[in-house]
Amino acid sequence: MKKWAYPLAVLTLIIFFVLRGTFQSKLISTFDTKMADLFFGNRFVDFFHYIGEPVFVVSVAIVLIVYLAWKVKNNRGILFVLLTIAGGNVLNQLLKKWTQRPRPEIEEQLTSFSFPSGHSMTGILYLFTIAYVFSENNSRGRKTLLWLGAVVLTVLIGLSRVAGARHFASDVLAGWSMGYTWFVICVFWYERRKRLFKTKNKL
Repeated sequence: MKKWAYPLAVLTLIIFFVLRGTFQSKLISTFDTKMADLFFGNRFVDFFHYIGEPVFVVSVAIVLIVYLAWKVKNNRGILFVLLTIAGGNVLNQLLKKWTQRPRPEIEEQLTSFSFPSGHSMTGILYLFTIAYVFSENNSRGRKTLLWLGAVVLTVLIGLSRVAGARHFASDVLAGWSMGYTWFVICVFWYERRKRLFKTKNKL
């Protein structure tokens, strides 16, 4: 992980708590309204909520775990996937219960809380985890494509929740923010364990 990723994770953590404390303010309300006006009903963007659905994310996580277990034989990698995706989902649910923000008012709306967006948070976590895992021991060009694809899909998944009026834009931004912070925390653990393992093997 690049050194700049760590201060960025601190910044996104700060952004999350700022949003948590101000989501009822006039400024955030105006931001949410403008973003809703911009994206609501956009069918192209709305389509991407499917790749952020829990069933899809869990399926991808299982495939990734199988790959790490049988193809790469990376047990720490398996735990890394569980920490980022499963652990991140648990964290998201706890944050929702802590904040208890109602969702936007539309017919047949979901009954769970809105802040932070689960699709946005788990979306960035599973996509960044995939990019990170497959970037190891890969060429620079492929790494760039993996991360670019992960970022673009993350943005589209988040915006799809605004397009479908399932979340406020501030929910999405909060999901991205906490998702990135949690991802970097998991990467820090993973890379530290990897260095310790290499050090022990040299002794």
